[in-house]
Amino acid sequence: MHEDALESRSVRCPYCDTPFALQVDASQGSHATWEDCPRCCAPIQLRIEVSSISGELESVTLGRDDDVL
Repeated sequence: MHEDALESRSVRCPYCDTPFALQVDASQGSHATWEDCPRCCAPIQLRIEVSSISGELESVTLGRDDDVL
């Protein structure tokens, strides 16, 4: 993980709708991962899209554990 590649995004839990700040590491490139909600502890799927040209974070998509992202 590179500290300069960390970006904070304000998101909402797809289960309990709690807003929270998500730290995303764009240095890993586009990838899928999981994060637990800080309030209800439900598993949240994350799809991280990073530009292969600029290396900048393009989008973060959240879903429930049974969603297909």
